[in-house]
Amino acid sequence: MNTSHRFIIIAVVFVTCLITANTITVKAISLGPFVLPAAIFVFPLSYIFGDILTEVYGYQQARKIIWLGFACNLGFVFFAWIGQILPAADFWQGNQAAYETILGHTPRILVGSFLGYLVGEFANSLIMARMKVMTRGRWLWSRTIGSTVVGQGLDTVIFVTIAFAGPDFDPMMILNHWWMKIGIEALATPLTYRAVSYLKKKEATDTYDYDTDFNPFRLRERNRKVIE
Repeated sequence: MNTSHRFIIIAVVFVTCLITANTITVKAISLGPFVLPAAIFVFPLSYIFGDILTEVYGYQQARKIIWLGFACNLGFVFFAWIGQILPAADFWQGNQAAYETILGHTPRILVGSFLGYLVGEFANSLIMARMKVMTRGRWLWSRTIGSTVVGQGLDTVIFVTIAFAGPDFDPMMILNHWWMKIGIEALATPLTYRAVSYLKKKEATDTYDYDTDFNPFRLRERNRKVIE
């Protein structure tokens, strides 16, 4: 497909949401009785834009952006680590601990974050694409919410379990993260409808993944498009 400026904008926002979420997730916030990471309001946006990518451009294009997000996030973590180990200027020594607290990542959090992201995003995109064919393009809300229930569920279980498993681990952390993310997706459904409608009209494309190879590691395009 010819890459449009709209596709590039969505891809950039998707990656920005991902990297932002992984940066600010170190801060815990309190919402009534719930303790959640600050990223709880940002990370679900990556799933919303992932839904839009799959719905309009198809699984093949969404797969490329998922891997792009992974590569960009890996690059960010690498260069943040380089910045951490470089010797600090004498006048900046007192800020080193703060830098490490915000931008330093333990191996467990990194593994949980990367693995949860890949499994969750690919599951989300796969379900979106499959359900679109099954429903013949109807009931977009069922696809966005249904794919999020599974994708965010897998992501949350993997990340929280790997990152926080231990003697004091509370399984309710998984449930609290999960239902909050689903709630944000549900609230954003009207905006998702408008964005999808706008893009399909402007791009003159509406991709159905009839013959797509859903292997997440295969980037060659084989899908067939239907123009409405």
